Amino acid sequence: MDAIVFGATGFIGRSLVAELLTRGQRVAAAVRNDSLTSWLATQGVDTRGLEIVAADITRPLSGLPEVHDVYNAAGRFAFGLGVPEARATNVTGALNVLEWAATLPRLRRLVHISGYRVSAADGPPDYSALGAYEASKVEGDLAVRARAGELGVPLTIANPATVIGPGQYIGLATLVENLWNGRLPASPGGPDCFVPITTVDHLVRFLAEVPTSPQGEHYWVLDDTTPPLPELIGAIADHTGVRAPRRTVPVGLLRRLPRKLTGADPETLSFLSTDRYPTASARAFAESAGLEMPPAADALRTWADELVAARFGSATPWQSPYGFRSVAGSRTWVIGDRHRPAHVLLHGLPMNADLWAPLAARLRGPVLAPDLPGLGRSAATSQPVDTWLADLLSPVRTRPVLVAHSLACGPALRFAVDHPDRISRLVLVSPAFLQAPAPRFTRSGPAVRTMRRMSAARLARVLGVPEGAEVESAAADLRRPGVARRVSVAMRTDIADRRQSRALLDRVSVPVQIIAGSADPLVSAVDCSVAEIDGAGHYPQLTHPAQLAGHLDAASAAVGG
Repeated sequence: MDAIVFGATGFIGRSLVAELLTRGQRVAAAVRNDSLTSWLATQGVDTRGLEIVAADITRPLSGLPEVHDVYNAAGRFAFGLGVPEARATNVTGALNVLEWAATLPRLRRLVHISGYRVSAADGPPDYSALGAYEASKVEGDLAVRARAGELGVPLTIANPATVIGPGQYIGLATLVENLWNGRLPASPGGPDCFVPITTVDHLVRFLAEVPTSPQGEHYWVLDDTTPPLPELIGAIADHTGVRAPRRTVPVGLLRRLPRKLTGADPETLSFLSTDRYPTASARAFAESAGLEMPPAADALRTWADELVAARFGSATPWQSPYGFRSVAGSRTWVIGDRHRPAHVLLHGLPMNADLWAPLAARLRGPVLAPDLPGLGRSAATSQPVDTWLADLLSPVRTRPVLVAHSLACGPALRFAVDHPDRISRLVLVSPAFLQAPAPRFTRSGPAVRTMRRMSAARLARVLGVPEGAEVESAAADLRRPGVARRVSVAMRTDIADRRQSRALLDRVSVPVQIIAGSADPLVSAVDCSVAEIDGAGHYPQLTHPAQLAGHLDAASAAVGG
């Protein structure tokens, strides 16, 4: 084999395996349990050069395939660890990998992945001051360097900064999650606090080149242009449309304040520093290898999209692309194809665009599904919703089917009347203005408090739908600042607009189809195509997605769409 990767199921390790395989190398992946193969399949990586081998680095190693390059990406990265647990992997495990590598007859390089704060240490670690995680990494770094010198092992240490990318939900991600959920009243660490980043893609490309570099180097792999932490937080806040904290809290004060008040894990505080790092050798080597870091601002925006899409590790995005886009001057969460969708899907309340996931999986062609302004993951807008919808659809180059649900049917109707040349037909699913008002969420104060406190299970019972990822997503958004209040306001506004929407229905010049559930029937007669789904309530896209998709397909065929 060309290389072996220890810690191959971890965030860095699995991406490194993918990079090496993509380069045509034969790679042994040392794992305790194989979750790697399935992950590589989701990434479209050719695994014919992969060999999975069982290994527990906390014990002496033997019986592993002979390789030229050894990568130790294994590490116990968590806060609140006990000292024995942390040392087992980060110290004993690191030395076990080194001792085994020393037995290889044709070893070219041992690449030990450490940390940007770890290798800055100049003496034995203080476990009581640093905490078990960081102290064990410092101890392991010192021990590996010393033992490699004794055994004559060709060693290179990589010291990556905070590594960001799809699947990274700890460390800095926790700070972003608190920002997103309105739980970050102040930026920690002071105005000059420097928490540098690097992307996982850049890091693994760098690591793949390291065995060709001079041995004995220590490479600090980080972006020197990472903005100070308050600016970094502000950039993510601007991108996601949330409010950035205006104040900073010095580390010294954070250490004195109770954790219950600050929400900061004491072990994270040592990472809040103004220190800078010796990156010259890493930058020179990257340049010689033709590697270039993506701009920090772009990397942070992309990562923020990934974090929100994955609900910070609790969900799986149902479609891509996705992310925040500027629509009518506000930050809007958009899923799908903004240029050539076959269907544009507008959700009702109190849901978000994830409402459409079961239906979208059954539709032909790409879809475009936004979170409406001020709802779900989208920021509020000062523009009328009609202006927002027109701007959302301005990049569209097809004539899609416009599908709206419940309270979104009003804006969709107005767009169809004003822009009949932009869509091929209009589908209104459970149009609220033709149905009996829902009594549960129409009062302002109590409804807002109720919605903010609702679990996904309770929300599912109230809506009469199965508990699933779509309801989990909606419940999570309702807990965010302002969302429940805006849902309540939107519902009251729709009740006032019912008569206007009913009148507009007679003015639409494109084909119109109305689809409703038999358990949530229309209460007003209409002069257009109406289909009823037996047994469905107000949310047929969740309870009867196959039947709803069938009606959409049949209507498309009828109008030649």
